[in-house]
Amino acid sequence: MSDDDILTGFVLEGRCFTLEELCAAGALEPDWLLRHIEEGLFPAPEGSRTEWRFSAVGLARARRMFALERDFEAVPELAALVADLLEEMDALRARLRREGLE
Repeated sequence: MSDDDILTGFVLEGRCFTLEELCAAGALEPDWLLRHIEEGLFPAPEGSRTEWRFSAVGLARARRMFALERDFEAVPELAALVADLLEEMDALRARLRREGLE
């Protein structure tokens, strides 16, 4: 990367998304996300659908699950399981870093 390169992006930590915003940010169809919520594969926020707010972690999970289904033709249940395992690994790595062990 040279000094002339410009990086652009958004800070998403702490950001809350509506269903529509999450789908737009993740390039997902709302029906896809709703189906995964109904099947218990994606955590549903509290309240009614109009009150739902999703975190940046939820956005990352949705993107990860969608990519697994698309790229590896994984069934939704498998994509959710792999997402769970990857999130657990991320949490364990963060814990190791906090403890100074990584």
